[in-house]
Amino acid sequence: MAAAFKSTCFLQSSNPTNNLFLRSSTQKLKTSNISTKSRISMASLAVAPPTAATAVSLSETFIRLKEQGRVAFIPFITAGDPDLSTTAEALKVLDSCGSDIIELGVPYSDPLADGPVIQAAATRALARGTNFDAILAMLEGVVPQLSCPLALFSYYNPILKRGIGKFMTTIKDVGVHGLVVPDVPLEETAMLREEALKNQIELILLTTPTTPTDRMKAIVEASEGFVYLVSSIGVTGSRASVSSRVQSLLQEIKETSNKPVAVGFGISTPEQVKQIAGWGADGVIVGSAMVELLAHAKTPEEGLKELEAFTKSLRAAIP
Repeated sequence: MAAAFKSTCFLQSSNPTNNLFLRSSTQKLKTSNISTKSRISMASLAVAPPTAATAVSLSETFIRLKEQGRVAFIPFITAGDPDLSTTAEALKVLDSCGSDIIELGVPYSDPLADGPVIQAAATRALARGTNFDAILAMLEGVVPQLSCPLALFSYYNPILKRGIGKFMTTIKDVGVHGLVVPDVPLEETAMLREEALKNQIELILLTTPTTPTDRMKAIVEASEGFVYLVSSIGVTGSRASVSSRVQSLLQEIKETSNKPVAVGFGISTPEQVKQIAGWGADGVIVGSAMVELLAHAKTPEEGLKELEAFTKSLRAAIP
């Protein structure tokens, strides 16, 4: 279950097999095993580890968290930095350490919403040959091992290149639940929203501190899964503090809609995470700090260990 807190982190498990401003197949049972199903007790089903087949949507995740009085922790990393193999392991670490939703950035050559940390990560990933097909292949193997839903963060050009309909179908087939497209204004999202709806992909829209009230209301109305509230003006990247304007923006949105609101951009410390959760956010998104940690590690293995410790510290700061 996506809303269930994972008490044991992936790297510590005894059985390790088991990322703006405008931003499974379920394994088929063999015929010979069908009769076995009738012998599985309800108790054993209740304790079976969650898989992508049982992972719920973004919306359902927030509903369950609200019922539990909890705030969603949503980490972001860039696919292919330092390499896709490490990305696969990082997704498992983030999931097992208590992430409620994971945001995965698709590297792009002109990431206008991203600051220097994520831009550099995208450049490195592309230089190493990371492409969308390779990301899909990686996700096909990893998503079935995740218990929380996955959302992609992709600029519009890669989507258009593949074709909107085909893009949505493809990401659905590998188990993706949500999509953030930071460089498409609300007025141009109609086709994206239509195709996303057809494929049960929740299209997450962004609102910022400078968004006019009427426009903010329209964005909130159209957004699916949750509303992405950008905490500051400008691009992504860690900041020393979070503007108190975020608190009033949260109140304004919540007066407009009961949709969950997650705050991102510039959040990098447990203290900031706790502050934003205390202001009434339904979710907190941490990106650049995660990406930077993996980028500066001496080895991928060291990076994963540091990612685990950092994720635990952030998750522990959220009620």
